[in-house]
Parts: sequence; structure tokens; C-alpha cells
Amino acid sequence: MLTLYGNAFSPFSRKVQLVLEHKGIDYEMVDGLSPANRDRLAEVNKRLEVPAIDDDGLIVVNSADIVAYLERVFPDPHVYPSDHESWVKARAWERCSDSVIDPILVDISYWVWAIREDKMPDGLLEAARADLAAIYDALDRELDGGDWVCGELSIADIALFPHLSGTRLLQVPFEESRHPNLLEWYKRCRAVKIFADDVARTKAYVAEPAAMDIEREKIFWRGDRIEWILARGYHEWLVKEIEEGRVIWPKLGIPA
Repeated sequence: MLTLYGNAFSPFSRKVQLVLEHKGIDYEMVDGLSPANRDRLAEVNKRLEVPAIDDDGLIVVNSADIVAYLERVFPDPHVYPSDHESWVKARAWERCSDSVIDPILVDISYWVWAIREDKMPDGLLEAARADLAAIYDALDRELDGGDWVCGELSIADIALFPHLSGTRLLQVPFEESRHPNLLEWYKRCRAVKIFADDVARTKAYVAEPAAMDIEREKIFWRGDRIEWILARGYHEWLVKEIEEGRVIWPKLGIPA
């Protein structure tokens, strides 16, 4: 049976889990971010990042690579559109979700779930709202006249949903009056079983702080999240985080 090393708090892990369930693939779930499973995760991904999968000894890491692998090995039902234009659009929105939306949301989430004594830097929340508003506007235009981002349920919807489902908690929701198409899309997703199950798992996980057996004092940094912080002018704040030892750096991602 395929093993998924994931975590209910990780939007990338949630994306892969949604694809597995959309395709009806049996899998075993291992909480890779739990200290109890740290050694197991290190065996499949030395960067200690989730998600990673072990498919009968074949290891795949990185959510986009995992989804591409699953599509190749388990093609039906597909998550990438068959026509070229929609395929390009779906990949673009998956990439936007992974490398644009994720950094913004993660960088402002530290003052929600991490153990911190400081306050969010001035202006950071406003910067997040401004950048996300532009993305919400584009998504609303994309959804005008259609049920799904790329015409049919695809990786675009699956990648976007885990991120957008947490925006209200982080005080950066889309405006319902300004983004009616996005609102209807979100409601549509919530009515689909795989998305409803995803929300239920995540809510159950965050509802029990003691069960969140993950590192909460030091922040795990990666490239896109650093880029957004620096691009918005918070380099001095990040340097202070480094100097005071509140960061964790991933190890080299060398294929084995």
C-alpha cells in the first residue's frame, strides 16, 4: 500500500491527500511532522519536509512532483486537463498556490499557531491583504461563467482549496461582495466529499492544541517564504530571527 508522509496542518500534504482520495487510491497516512515519526520521515526526505510518498519502495517528494507521479501511475480520474490550454492554466494556478499564496499565508500565520512573545511586524498583515486581493481578483475573473478554475475539477482547484480555506482565520479572506464567483466556487468545493473531509480533518487537528505535536518555537524557512518577507521590506526582522536562533533551515534536497 502507498504510504503518505503528511500532516493535517500542511496545505501541500492536504493537496496530495485530496488527489489520492479523488483518484480513489488506498494509502496509509503517517504524520511526518510528529517528533515520533521524525526518523521515518528522514528516511524518505532528508529535508524533513512533508509531503512525501513511498509507493512500494519508490520515494517521491515535493507535492507537485507527487501529483505528477500519481497522474502518471493512476491516470483515472485525471487531475490535469486533457487540452493544452487548460493544462497550462491548471499548472499555472497550482504554481501560484504553491509559490505565491502559500508564502503569504504561512508568513502571517506564525502569530496564530507558533509560540511567540512578539507581535506581527507593523504593516505585514496589510501587505498580505493587498497582495492576496490581486490574486482574488484574478481568480474571480477566471471563474466568471464556470464552475471550476479550468472548466472541470482539476489540480488548480485542489491546490487552491487548502490555502483559501484558512484565509478567514488569518484575517485575509476574500470579499464576498467583490468576489462573488470565488465565493460560489468555495461553496461548491465544500459540497464535494473530498474537500469536506479535508476541512473536517484540519479542524479536528487544530482544535486540539496538545495534539499538534509539531515544532512551534522555531520556524522552518524555505525559499518562497523568505522571498516574500524580503520583498515586502522585512529583512531586518528576518535577520533578527536568525540571530536569535528562531529558525530551522532545510537540509539539501539531494535525490537518493
